[in-house]
Amino acid sequence: MGAPDRLAATTTAALEAITEALPAGEVREGQIDMAEAVARSIVKGEHLVVEAGTGTGKTFAYLVPAILSGRKVVVATATKTLQDQLAGKDLPFLAEQLDHEFSFAVLKGRSNYICLQRVRELGHDGDQLTLEVGPRPPTEEIAALARWADQTTTGDRAELTLEPSTRAWAAVSVGPRECPGATKCPKGDDCFTERARSAAAAADVVVVNTHLYGMHLATQGAVLPEHDVVVIDEAHQLEDTIAATAGVELTSGRFLNMARATGAIVSDPELVQGLDELAGLWRDALVDERGRRLRGHLDGEPARVLDLARARLDKAMTALRAVPDESVGDVAARKQRAMQAATSLIEDIESVRNVQADEVSWVEGSEDFPVLRVAPVDVGEILDETLWSKTTTILTSATLPAALPDQVGLPDGTFVRLDVGSPFDYPQQAMLYCAAHMPDPRSAKFDEAVHDELEALITAAGGRTMALFTSYRALQLAVEALRPRLAVEVLAQDDYPKPALIERFTDNPETCLFATMGFWQGVDVPGATLSLVTIDRVPFPRPDDPLLQARREKARAEAFRVVDLPRATTLLAQGAGRLIRSATDRGVVAVLDPRMAKASYKWDLVNALPPMKRTKDRSEVEAFLRSLRGDGPTDEA
Repeated sequence: MGAPDRLAATTTAALEAITEALPAGEVREGQIDMAEAVARSIVKGEHLVVEAGTGTGKTFAYLVPAILSGRKVVVATATKTLQDQLAGKDLPFLAEQLDHEFSFAVLKGRSNYICLQRVRELGHDGDQLTLEVGPRPPTEEIAALARWADQTTTGDRAELTLEPSTRAWAAVSVGPRECPGATKCPKGDDCFTERARSAAAAADVVVVNTHLYGMHLATQGAVLPEHDVVVIDEAHQLEDTIAATAGVELTSGRFLNMARATGAIVSDPELVQGLDELAGLWRDALVDERGRRLRGHLDGEPARVLDLARARLDKAMTALRAVPDESVGDVAARKQRAMQAATSLIEDIESVRNVQADEVSWVEGSEDFPVLRVAPVDVGEILDETLWSKTTTILTSATLPAALPDQVGLPDGTFVRLDVGSPFDYPQQAMLYCAAHMPDPRSAKFDEAVHDELEALITAAGGRTMALFTSYRALQLAVEALRPRLAVEVLAQDDYPKPALIERFTDNPETCLFATMGFWQGVDVPGATLSLVTIDRVPFPRPDDPLLQARREKARAEAFRVVDLPRATTLLAQGAGRLIRSATDRGVVAVLDPRMAKASYKWDLVNALPPMKRTKDRSEVEAFLRSLRGDGPTDEA
C-alpha cells in the first residue's frame, strides 16, 4: 500500500471512530469519498476540486486528512460563521477525538486587533488629536477600549461585547498600509497582531478568511506562515476575492487618514490642511463617475486631483523625513506609520493613473463615499504564479460551477475533480416548482404576477417561507404588496439586524422572511420553520458590472456561457440550498422565472440544483405544502 492509500485508510478509520462519538452520527459515503480524495491529493501534491452537497460533512472530510497528514495546513473560508465554527467547535472536537496531537490558531487581518501603540499615544498625550483633522473619536469609547486593551489576551475586536463606533475603532487600530512592523514599533513586543501571527506560525492548522489569504498571495507570501496545503472553502467565491485583493481601491478616506497621520507628527497646519482638502476634492471628482467603467488613460478632474495629491504627498514625505531619526517613543512610531501610509498611497495613486491592459477600472459606491477600483480581468495568471505552482490546494463548496478551473486558471492535468453528492433524499424530501405560466421577467406585469404567486404559495405553506429577491426594488414592492394581503407576519431584511432577524424567523414558524442577495448563502434554518424557498428571478449578474463587462469582452461569443451562466447557476443553487438542511427537512423550492422552463439554457439551471421532484403545477405544490402542515395528503412528494 502506497503513502496516498495509507493516509486514505487511516483517515477513513478516524472518521468512522469520530462518527461513533457523535450523538446522532452515521457513516456518510460522500464524506468518506471526499476525505480519501483529500488524503491522496495531499500526499501526491495534487490539487483537488470537490463539490460536496449539503449534509456531506465536508468540514471533517478535509480537516481529518489534513491533520493526520502532519503537514502545515491553512483553511480559508469566506464566512465568519464557518470561521467561528472551525475554531470554536470543530477543531476543539477533533483535538479530543483524534489519536494525533495537533495545534490550531485563528489569524485575522491587522485592523481586527487593537493597537497598543495607538492606545498608548492617546493616553499619554491628551492633546494628540488637536493636529488631526475630521471628527474626534468619542472620549468615553476610547477610554473603554483602553481599559479593555489592558484586560484582553487576544486584542481581537470580535471579543468585545458591544460593537465600537467606526471612529473609535479607527483611533485604536491600524491597517496594513500604515503599520511599520514590530521591529519599528515601541510596542512591537506586545503587539496583539504579532502574537496572533506567532501563534499561527507555530500551529499545525491556521484558520483565516479568504480575503486575508488573497492578501497573502497579493503580497507574495508576506501575511501568513509558510504552509504545505491550503483548503479553500466556499471556493465558488475565489475568483472575485482574488480580483479584489489583487487590485487597488482609492477613496477619500485614504487622504483623510493621511492628513491625520501627518498632523500627528508634523507641525505644519497648511500642509495638513492641504492633505485634508484632497479628501473632498477626490470625492467630488468621482461622484459623477459612479457606475461608470473608466477606459484608457485617466483624465479629467480625477487626473487633476491625483496630480495635486502626488505633489502634496511628496511635500508630506519631505516633512516626515525631516523629523529626526533619533526621535524616540511615540514620535518615532508616529513617523513610521505616517511614512508607511504615504508610501502605500503614492504606490496606489500610480497604479490608478496607469491601469494596465489586463486590468479594468471603475467607480462605485455612494454619493458620500465613491470609490475608484482597479482589478485584474483574469486572476488565473496571478494564481498560477502565487498558488498553483507552490501550494497543494483543496477547493470545495456545496456548489461549484463547472467552469471553476477555467475561471481561476487551474492548469489542466494538475487537479482531480470530484462530486460526492449529498446524503439527503431530495426526490422524497423536496419539490422544485417552476412557474412556467408567469409573464416574461422584463414585462411590466411580472411584479404583480410574482405577488399573486407568492400570496398563494405562502398561504398554502402557512408562512414558513424565505422569499429571495434579485433586487432591492423587487423586495420592497413585494413587502408593500403582501403585508396587507397575508395572514402571517412578513419580516423584511431591514427590519432587524441579520442575527436578530434570523432568530425571530426561526422561533416563529408562521412568519415569512423577505430578503435579497445577502441571504442567498450562509443562512441555516433547519426544521419546520422553513418549508418554502422562493426565488423571483434567475440571478444573472448585472449587465453593467464593469469587471464582468471586461470579462465578457475577453470571452467574446462565449461570454454568456463563460461569464453569466456559471454565476447564475451557482447563485441559484446557493439560494435553493437554504431549504434542505437536515435529513428530516421537507419543502419546496419555487422559481418564479419562466426562463427556468423555457429558455435554451434551462437544463443548465435545472442540473445545477439537487435532484428534486419537478413540477409546473401550482396546485400540486400547494397540496404538498399543506400536507407539511398536516392539513392534507402526505404522498405528493
